Amino acid sequence: MVVGILTVTLSIPGANSLKDKRQVLKSLLDNVRQKFSVSAAEVDDNDTWRRAIIGIACVSNDTGMSNRILDKVVDYIESNPLVSLVSVDLEFV
Repeated sequence: MVVGILTVTLSIPGANSLKDKRQVLKSLLDNVRQKFSVSAAEVDDNDTWRRAIIGIACVSNDTGMSNRILDKVVDYIESNPLVSLVSVDLEFV
């Protein structure tokens, strides 16, 4: 069993309040969970308006499969015009 863990730091330039930030993140995380069958949540910077750190986990029996799925998640997040990727960290356990 392989667990792929993706940590993504996002900038949310249009968020002028925590409510704006959470609205953007809720939509993004719900779509990521639905499209890719992964677990996803905000894991840090909860009270910062324009910055978010999200964690995404994928369980598979093959490292290559987890890597491909998480790469697609990164591509999907990059295509969202409401957020900008600041950093991406990928590890396998």
